[in-house]
Amino acid sequence: MVAAARVVAVIGPDSAPAKRLVQDAKDSGRAIDCTSGRRTRGILITDSDHVVLSSIQPETIAARLTGEEEEELHRG
Repeated sequence: MVAAARVVAVIGPDSAPAKRLVQDAKDSGRAIDCTSGRRTRGILITDSDHVVLSSIQPETIAARLTGEEEEELHRG
């Protein structure tokens, strides 16, 4: 789990800048791989400059961070 208040950005892994960011984080020990061996689909950047790799889509992560997913469950 990641504290929502500490997340600065949620991005996809496909762009060249995102790939450089991940590689730099791995080289400096700031990368946290939470994919459990799956493909990286989302990247969270924290206020402490840690980079969290996730197998969850960025849109899903953003919805969870803003609480939209929870609201939909309560409405349905």
